[in-house]
Amino acid sequence: MGIQNLFTAGGVVMWPLLAFSVLGGALIIERIRFWVRINQRQSRVVRDVLNLYRLDNVVGAIDKLQKNADLPLARIFLAALELEEPNPEEFRLALESESQAEIPVLKRFQNIFETIIGLAPLLGLLGTVLGLIASFASLNLGDVGGTKTTGVTSGISEALVSTASGLIVAIFTLLFANTFRGLYQRQIALIQEYGGQLELLYRRRYERGEKTYASTR
Repeated sequence: MGIQNLFTAGGVVMWPLLAFSVLGGALIIERIRFWVRINQRQSRVVRDVLNLYRLDNVVGAIDKLQKNADLPLARIFLAALELEEPNPEEFRLALESESQAEIPVLKRFQNIFETIIGLAPLLGLLGTVLGLIASFASLNLGDVGGTKTTGVTSGISEALVSTASGLIVAIFTLLFANTFRGLYQRQIALIQEYGGQLELLYRRRYERGEKTYASTR
C-alpha cells in the first residue's frame, strides 16, 4: 500500500497523525543532541572543576565553568561560586535554587511527548470508528452476502489503518520519551552527587578561613 493509498484508507485523522509524527521526530532529534552533548562532556568538566577547587585554584575552576556554561551542572556551580563571600548556608541555597531552575531545561518537551502518546491512539481509534460507520452505511441489509458485503469487509480492513498508524506514532514517541525520562532522573542524581561534593569542599575552605571566591576575572 502506497503512501497516498494509506492516507486515503486511514481517512482525515491521518493528517493530524502525520503532524504528530513530524513534530515528535523533530523534538526527539533535538533532545538526542542535547543529551549527547551533556553525556559527552559534563562529567569530565565537573571532575576537572572539582579537582581545581581541591587544589585551591578557584579562578581556574570558575574559568573552566564559564567556558562550558552550556552545561547544566556548570551553570549550577557558577551560580554558587560567583557569590562574593557567602556563608555555607547561602552557598547551599544558591546550588539548590539554580538546580531547580535547570529542571525545566532537562524536562523540556516532556509534556508535548505525553500529549502525543495520549492523543495518537485516540485519533487512530476515531479514524477506525469513522471508517466503520462509512462502511456499514453503504451496506444494504437486503444484500447481505452479496457484492456489497465484500466492499464492507474491505472497508473495515482499511479503516484499521488509522488505528495501526496511531499506535505506531504513540509507541515510537513513548520509547524515546521514556529514554529521556531516564536520562533526566540520572542527571538529577548527578546534580545531587556533584553538588554535595562541591558544598563539602566549600565548607572545609570556609571553616579554614580561606578565600572561597574569585574577586577578579
